[in-house]
Amino acid sequence: MHEPVRGISRRHVLRSAACGFGLVGLQGLLASEAANPLAPKAPHFTPRARRVIFLFMHGGPSHMDTFDPKPLLTRDHGKPLPFKRPLTFAEGSVGNLFKSPWQFKQYGQSGIPVSELFPHVARHVDELCVIRSMVGDSVAHGGAILQLHTGSNTFTRPSMGSWVIYGLGTENQNLPAYLTLKPGLSHGGAKNWSSGFLPAAYQGTAVGHGGIKADDLIAEPIEHLKNAGLTAEQQRYELDMIQKMNRASAARWHQDPELEARIEAFELAFRMQTEAPEAFDISKESEATRKLYGMDEPETYDFGWQCLMARRLAQRDVRFIQINHEYGPGNEVGWDAHSELVRLHTRTALMVDKPIAGLLTDLKAHGLLEDTLVVWGGEFGRTPISQAGDGRDHNPYGYTIWMAGAGVKKGHIYGATDDYGYYAVEDRMHINDMHATMLHILGLDHEKLTYPYGGRNFRLTDVAGVVAEKILS
Repeated sequence: MHEPVRGISRRHVLRSAACGFGLVGLQGLLASEAANPLAPKAPHFTPRARRVIFLFMHGGPSHMDTFDPKPLLTRDHGKPLPFKRPLTFAEGSVGNLFKSPWQFKQYGQSGIPVSELFPHVARHVDELCVIRSMVGDSVAHGGAILQLHTGSNTFTRPSMGSWVIYGLGTENQNLPAYLTLKPGLSHGGAKNWSSGFLPAAYQGTAVGHGGIKADDLIAEPIEHLKNAGLTAEQQRYELDMIQKMNRASAARWHQDPELEARIEAFELAFRMQTEAPEAFDISKESEATRKLYGMDEPETYDFGWQCLMARRLAQRDVRFIQINHEYGPGNEVGWDAHSELVRLHTRTALMVDKPIAGLLTDLKAHGLLEDTLVVWGGEFGRTPISQAGDGRDHNPYGYTIWMAGAGVKKGHIYGATDDYGYYAVEDRMHINDMHATMLHILGLDHEKLTYPYGGRNFRLTDVAGVVAEKILS
């Protein structure tokens, strides 16, 4: 018989059951065995991919300086923009056409041009589907990031990861189905991985945030998931007691969803102790693997750890994995180069280029690229005209993302911007279309993936969204 543990409190159980990990105590995940909202669910049709890895570049990379070369912009450098400017974020210090400071070169059998900012990713162009015609609706970071993550730039809605988990469930009962590594706390913060009006079971689990260095995070999940003071049996006893009280309260309050979410989170946190420490323990990774991800160099160490963790989580059937290149130590403004474009983009690209290439190499070596959709991009692009002399303003009217892996054509360019890179003019892909296409690759019909709320059925793509059939493999 177990000895009773005195002085039980919810806070004590959270600590003892290891719920300190990644705010998991606020993120409901697995329900009871009888009604598990995260049980694997059948897709609407045969999927091309089983999971998503989203590489978010906070700040907005400049497309004409990375994956969308513009010869006429080079030719007309210094001349006025030959058409009317649309709504912009910053009206001050607007200049003339500003050519890319970087050279482009064609790579691979596909001959896709990539700038010298990405020499390592360039070697993988034959795996990439480069989408040059992305379009969003907001010129400000907050609205643009919210729209990228949730489909809406004005209202708090469920994040795209939450919709994916709602539609497909999870294949690993001992890890969160949706993890975001080092997300930003600005420009929407937790709203960008929130479940919104979906049940709390589908909310993302954040590991750290952008202001924390990887070294400070590496040991944290392992420490927080172990309890040196209590045995597993004692923790189970404590959890059973607090769950009994919680369920009694839930019955009195007519199954309050927030309380149900906490009940579910306690259970997951207990189960995570069996698998999460091993998942986050990279000590057994070889030196060659660490070097592949750039973890042998200070500039690439931090993002390299995130990319390595993405592969490890993909191996463990985590359904939606987001890694974030965020504002933080040594990267104060991310890709947001309103001035000093050369210095800032050179530094920022250096931080992510080798780790991303390492991730693509490693996913392929482990056979994971065959059923993983990798998506790279920011909340918008930059303008072809200068700002503050040597910078670029925000541009949501035409910019570049790329996809790789399951479901998309390899070595393919989709869409185009105008001669100067300001507007998408061919095969425009609105963010709603991107979400529809991502869900389609996962086997989900975006028009059928709905949730009733506030008197109507909602979906990630709201009342819009068209699948980009031309990019599908």
